[in-house]
Amino acid sequence: MTMTQPVAATSTALTATLTAGPAAVPAPPRWAVRAAHVAAVTALPAGLWRLGLVAGWHGGYTDAGYQAMGLSGWGAVWPVFLSLFTEALALLTLGLVRPWGTVPPRWVPFVGGRPVNPRAVVLAASCGAAGLGLLWTPFAGWWEMPGTGMTPLGHFLVGFLYLPAVAWAPLLAAVTVSYHRRHRAR
Repeated sequence: MTMTQPVAATSTALTATLTAGPAAVPAPPRWAVRAAHVAAVTALPAGLWRLGLVAGWHGGYTDAGYQAMGLSGWGAVWPVFLSLFTEALALLTLGLVRPWGTVPPRWVPFVGGRPVNPRAVVLAASCGAAGLGLLWTPFAGWWEMPGTGMTPLGHFLVGFLYLPAVAWAPLLAAVTVSYHRRHRAR
């Protein structure tokens, strides 16, 4: 592969490499690809809300509630880190339906260019789905939680921003089952 090859040709070559030979992995079903893409953006609304808070937008908080959060200076680091980290984890769901979930790109430290152990991937994704279920499922009842420091409308709207994250765990679990079924023969 040369640096002058178009990206589409490189991607096609990699896909052809992964699907050729006796250890070929079947293509993911269309539903799994869609579910992975939806899972990849479930953390985005809440992350964008947190970034807005860091930028100075009160995002549903009263003036006193916003000030109590202490989002100035170093207090802004945690929401920014949390937003970027959760979205990065959500994007990893795509690896369960893309070729780089079977053989990571060469530039990835320690594992790049070598096939990954499907059992390790399934174990990590299953643990992730279980952890996400424990973390995000309570947010389905956001409106029953007290909205300390928030306006009633702000509390109502923030609930809708966190609601997509509730779907992350079941989507990840479904895509993990699909990955496992496609890789169990390996």
